[in-house]
Amino acid sequence: MEQFYLPIVVFLVLLSAVQLFIGISNDAVNFLSAGVGSKIAPFKIILLCASAGILIGATFSSGMMEIARCGMFNPEYLCFSDVIVIFFSVMITDIILLDIFVSLGLPTSSTVSIIFELLGASVLVVVYKLMETGQLTVEQLANRINSEKALAIIAGIFLSVVIAFTIGAIVQFLLRLTFTFDLGKVYKKIGSVFGGLCVTAILYFLIIKGLSGASFMKTEWVLFMNEHTVAILLCTFVVITLVFQLLISLNNINIFKIVILLGTFALAFAFAGNDLVNFIGVPLAAVDSYTEFSKDIYPSTEFMMNCLLGSAKTPTLYLLLAGIVMVLTMCFSKKSRKNIQTSINLSSSNRGAKEQFGSSPLGRLLVRGSLKFNKFLHNIFPESFFDFVNRRMVKLTYKRGEQVPPFDHLRASVNLVVSSILIATATSMKLPLSTTYITFMVAMGSSLADGAWDRESAVYRISGVLTVVSGWFLTAFIAFTLCGLIALLVIYGGIVSYIIFGILIVAMEVRSNFFAKKKEGSTFEKLESVDKFIIRDVMKESLGRYLDVVTEIYKNCIIYFLKEDLSSLREVKNTAISLHDEITERRAEYYQMALEKNETKEDRDAKHFYYRIYTNLKELGHGLRSTVGSSFNHIDNNHRVFKGKLGENLLSMIEDLRKLSFYILDYIRADNASDTELAERVHESITLINQYQMELLQSIDSDDISLRGSELYLNLLQFSRDLVNRFSLIAVLQHELNIRCLPEHKLKLAEVEEE
Repeated sequence: MEQFYLPIVVFLVLLSAVQLFIGISNDAVNFLSAGVGSKIAPFKIILLCASAGILIGATFSSGMMEIARCGMFNPEYLCFSDVIVIFFSVMITDIILLDIFVSLGLPTSSTVSIIFELLGASVLVVVYKLMETGQLTVEQLANRINSEKALAIIAGIFLSVVIAFTIGAIVQFLLRLTFTFDLGKVYKKIGSVFGGLCVTAILYFLIIKGLSGASFMKTEWVLFMNEHTVAILLCTFVVITLVFQLLISLNNINIFKIVILLGTFALAFAFAGNDLVNFIGVPLAAVDSYTEFSKDIYPSTEFMMNCLLGSAKTPTLYLLLAGIVMVLTMCFSKKSRKNIQTSINLSSSNRGAKEQFGSSPLGRLLVRGSLKFNKFLHNIFPESFFDFVNRRMVKLTYKRGEQVPPFDHLRASVNLVVSSILIATATSMKLPLSTTYITFMVAMGSSLADGAWDRESAVYRISGVLTVVSGWFLTAFIAFTLCGLIALLVIYGGIVSYIIFGILIVAMEVRSNFFAKKKEGSTFEKLESVDKFIIRDVMKESLGRYLDVVTEIYKNCIIYFLKEDLSSLREVKNTAISLHDEITERRAEYYQMALEKNETKEDRDAKHFYYRIYTNLKELGHGLRSTVGSSFNHIDNNHRVFKGKLGENLLSMIEDLRKLSFYILDYIRADNASDTELAERVHESITLINQYQMELLQSIDSDDISLRGSELYLNLLQFSRDLVNRFSLIAVLQHELNIRCLPEHKLKLAEVEEE
């Protein structure tokens, strides 16, 4: 086995590069969402600040590497083969978990992952060794697991959820009362003080807390800063406040922009310094372990790992290379953009934005409880207090059509500065706090205090937060269990298990990054500015697709139903659900259209046509989803399908609907199409459906059709009838819209107005 350890360690180092890619895709949301959401600067500028923070912060992360070496277990009780099992299991599990969560667009914590993976693998390995020797007791297990450190880290991580949310909400509420939403009113008076406080806190986090752990910092320098911390901070605050006041008075500089960009740099710096261990700590510990093992003559089962008790001394070049990989990943990863959007959506104040999460029973319960608590507060405090708060919390009104950022500069500053202070406090206590937990929960608390969660959105925002937080707890449980299981398989399988898991993880990553099925994009981009011609062209393009897709889904539903092909029906059902969701999202564009300014009456009429057409499409999608679902349930419950004439009638009906869709598509695209011919063609299809309905009723007794089967058949016919009627109505509406966009129509309107 000894000859295989070097390839295993090399494999772990290669995996660390993959883990950096996945990890930064997940954690970039921590330091980018505030800047992106406030729209304080172009995305490239925000990305540049974050990149600089990551690159510099990575070189100061050497001290945190000890967590992977001896944070969860006492290495003096473990031999070389034991720690290799632990490190290998942790890397495999971590990549699987992070990739799943990032692909789902859910922020998770790399800190939680690595801590519980190390704990799970360590516990399993220690239990296995103790069982082999017959010494398995709670006391022996506690001696070999660094339980005190582990409990302190775990408690700190999960307590930070409540603390970050509460402090974020309180600070944002107090600052909003001070500044109001109209920042310009008091900005010139106290903006410099606010900026001075924020920048001083950030510099404290960077210099006194961040640089004190750097390898080039001398002991006397660190002692001097610790002894004179208050004086340094006071002088820094006074100087920065005076400089900011001069900038505001002379050049009217936006201090919030400086605070947000510097805060983005600071959080990126903190992330790289504190969280880099999550991605490369384990491989580097494996490298150090193998280096020491290769110097000795003892076999791997007898070489004890006391060497891991010493301080970690990671070469700066390794850290710098890791920082470069993180920067490149952040710049080019589409997954990181998806996570950023998740965080911004949950913090957004935009009332027209589509909610990313649905409601949940617990979310509804919490909202009802909050409303009751609000009434309780009104009974305790005088109404004058609430009148004062309401006056200070009046939101700005925007001009029609004006783009509104998800949240303003004040909230972005609070998110960054409060997160920095909390992380700095945890760092001073030597706790590897989850930057994901801190930044996300501060953002949620500040958005709640800012009134971003009103009666229309609160249940969805709270449900979203619960979904994300439950994902964190689920991460902890899965990480512990899965990593322990993998460690057990590696112990029993030996080199075969190493090879199998290695091939599995490589295949999974290749499939995920190179052969994954791409989701079909929307038919068109979000309509920001529209007129009747744009709406006409968009509808012509999209209706052709929707007519074809609806008919195709319904045809496949009937075919697979008659074949009793359950797996194919399941795919059709999922496609129908996705289609309904897409149509619902496209229909919601009317809300943004209604906010457009400088529109003509004809443009407003076109938007009304858009709404009516998509309303019919939405009802059609809803009916299709329900019909396919009923057909799937029928087969899933092993009921009989329609044979003989009834089955042939369904196939004949589908073929007629397909021909009707082609006819309607030609009708839509022709400006001089005949309404009479359309009505006759629709009547033919309805007559055919009615005929099939009569044949069913006549054959119920002779063909021994059950009530359940009869109901399903009639539902299929009813949906077909509804499909024909809605197809024709959509065609008439689109045809009318086409006519209204013709030049001669405008001329006729002018003649009517003159008369």
